[in-house]
Amino acid sequence: MIEDQIKKANIEAMKNKDSVARAFYSVLMNKIMLEKIARRETGKEFGDADVSNIIQKVIKELAEEKENYAKVGNAEQVSNITRQIEIASAYLPKMLSSEEIKKIILSLPDKTIPNVMKHFKANYNGQVDMRLVQEVLKGIQ
Repeated sequence: MIEDQIKKANIEAMKNKDSVARAFYSVLMNKIMLEKIARRETGKEFGDADVSNIIQKVIKELAEEKENYAKVGNAEQVSNITRQIEIASAYLPKMLSSEEIKKIILSLPDKTIPNVMKHFKANYNGQVDMRLVQEVLKGIQ
């Protein structure tokens, strides 16, 4: 499970006294724990796809933060955040390409937008950018 890999990497970062990686893992593990608690209250399952979604959100947040530091000229923070984004990206599954998405859409019997989006959300959650699915689908129709 991705969560176990993150915990092991966090321990390694502590052993190596890597403060940048350690800060990232702390934030990530905190967000995962909060999501698990929220899921437990609603009775929903929590799995690798959920961890991938959290990682994607963290990467977006880091990219915005990096942009802000770049605007004010803080090069040290920009390099730290760049490294954190690289660390986070290593835990994401390989994302589907436009061509792979197109093949999957063409193989579906019902190519309506709600049905296609529901199919990708159910079967490829965390492996695909839903915005890209929508763009490919519009290109087909």
